[in-house]
Amino acid sequence: MKKWAAVIILGMAQFVMVLDSTVMNVSISTVVKDLDTTVAAMQGAITFYTLTMAAVMLLGAKLGDIWGRRRAFVIGAIVYACGSLITGLAPNIVMLFLGWSVIEGLGAVLVIPAIAALVANNYSGRDRVTAYAIIGAISGGAVAAGPLIGGFVTTYFSWRYVFFGEVVIMAAVLVLSRVVSDTSVPQKIRFDMLSVLLSALGLVLVVFGMLQSKTWGWILPEHPPEINGVKIEPLGLSLVPYFIIGGAVLLWLFVVRQRYLIKVGRAPLVQVSMFRIAQLRAGLSVLAAQYAITAAIFFMIPVYLQMTLGLDALSTGLKIFPLSISLIVFSIVGTRLTAIWSPRQIVRLGQIILVGASIFLLASVSLDLKSVPFAVGMFLAGAALGLLASQLGNVNMSAVTEEQTSEVGGLQGVFQNLGSSLGTALIGSVLIGSLASGFLGSVSSSDLPDSVKSQVSASTQAGVEIVPVASVPALAEKAGVTQAQADELTSLYSDSQVSALRLSFFVLTVIAIVSLLFSKNIPTQLVGGGAPKPRAKRRQPRSA
Repeated sequence: MKKWAAVIILGMAQFVMVLDSTVMNVSISTVVKDLDTTVAAMQGAITFYTLTMAAVMLLGAKLGDIWGRRRAFVIGAIVYACGSLITGLAPNIVMLFLGWSVIEGLGAVLVIPAIAALVANNYSGRDRVTAYAIIGAISGGAVAAGPLIGGFVTTYFSWRYVFFGEVVIMAAVLVLSRVVSDTSVPQKIRFDMLSVLLSALGLVLVVFGMLQSKTWGWILPEHPPEINGVKIEPLGLSLVPYFIIGGAVLLWLFVVRQRYLIKVGRAPLVQVSMFRIAQLRAGLSVLAAQYAITAAIFFMIPVYLQMTLGLDALSTGLKIFPLSISLIVFSIVGTRLTAIWSPRQIVRLGQIILVGASIFLLASVSLDLKSVPFAVGMFLAGAALGLLASQLGNVNMSAVTEEQTSEVGGLQGVFQNLGSSLGTALIGSVLIGSLASGFLGSVSSSDLPDSVKSQVSASTQAGVEIVPVASVPALAEKAGVTQAQADELTSLYSDSQVSALRLSFFVLTVIAIVSLLFSKNIPTQLVGGGAPKPRAKRRQPRSA
C-alpha cells in the first residue's frame, strides 16, 4: 500500500474533478427549481464549467512548471475547495456559476495537469503503466458514481451536500499530499500573456457559438439577439458561424504565436511541435471524442428522464446504473488486458462497442425508455467508455519524455474538457433546437384552431423551453385554451421530445463512428513509461 499511496492521493483528487462534471446532471430539475432558473441556464453552467478548464488549462500546466508540480497541485486544491463551498452555499444561478463554472474550473486547471505529471514523477516502467491505468479507472468510476451519488444525495438530502462533501475530500487530499514526491525543479520562465488570451478567447468563441446555436440558429438566424429592438444578423446570417470562425482564427493565431516564441528563444505556452507525434495526436483525439460522447449522454438522458418523464434525481441515477456499473467493471478489465493486448486493440474494441451502444440507444427511443435495448445500450456504452478510460492516459504520456509530462497533462485537460464542452453544447443544441422546430411544426400542421396556433407561435418566439410534460396542461389552460386543446398540445409536446431525443442519439452515433478514424496511430505494442521506442528500420533485401 505504501508503494501506491501517491496514486491513491492523486486518484482522490481526480475522482472529485471528474465527479463534479457528472453529479450535477442528475440534479438539473431540482437545481432549476431551487434557484428559480431554467434548463438552458443550467446547460450554460455545465458547459462553462468544462470550458473554463479547457480555456486556461495550458496556463495551469505552465504554472506547474514555474511553481513546481506539487505546489501547483496544492494551490489548485485550495482554490477548488473554495469554489465548491461557494457553490454549495449559492443562493442563485449567478453565484452557482461563479463558484462552480469559474472558481472550481480555475482550481482544476492547476490540479489536473499536476496529477498527470506527478504520476510520471512517482512511478516508472510497468508501475507507471499501472498507475495511469488506475487513474483512468478512477476517472471511469467517478463518471459512473456521479449519477448515483448525486441522485441519492439530492433526493434524500440536498444537492448542496455534494459540494460540501467535495470540500471535505479536498481538505483530506491537502493533508495527505506530502506523501506525493516531487523531484521537478521550478523553472524560471515567463509565460506569454498574449498566448493565454488567444487560446482562451478562441476556445470560448467556438464553444459559445455552438452553445447559442439552439437559439440563434446554425446558419440562418432563428431568434437572433436584439439591441434597442434591432436584430443582430450580419449579412442575413446567424451570429453562430461568425463566433465559430472567429474562434478558429484566434486558435490559428495562437499556433503562429507559439512558433514565433520558439523562433526568438522564448518559452511557448505549449510546444506545438508535439502535435507532430502521431501517437499523441491519436490519443488526444480519441480522448476528446470519448469525453464529448460521455458529456452528451450525461446531459440529454437526465434532461429527458427528469423533464419529460418527471423522474427524481435518484430514479434518474438508477436508470443510468447499467452504464455506471459496466464503466467501473470494464475500467478494471481494460487495465488487466494491458498485459496481453496492445493499446490499439483495446481502444478499437472500446470504440466499436461504443458504436454498437449508440445504435442500441437509437433503436430504444420510446416515451418511457423502459425497453431492454435501452438498458443494453447503456451497459455497452459504459463498457466502451471504461475500456477507453483505462488506456488513453498512458498512451498520451508514453508518447513524450518525462520532462514534457506537465505539458501533455495540460493538453489532456484541454482536450477532455473541450470535448465535454462541445458534447454538452452540441447535443444540447440538437436536443433543444429540434424540440423547438418539431413542436412548432406539429402545432402548425395540427387541427388546433388558428388562434391557438398563433398564441403558441407568439409565446415561443425566443425558442421552446424544456419543461416537464406533466406541467404542459396547466400551462396551456393558464394561457386560456380548452381542456381538449391542452391535451392535444401535451401530446404534441411529448412526441416532439421523443423525436428530439431520437435525433440526439443519431448525432451521438455519428460522433462514435467518426471517432474510429482517430485511433489509427494508437500503439500496437505494449507501452511503458517514457517516450516510445523508435521502430526498427525494415531490412532491405540483398541484391543478387
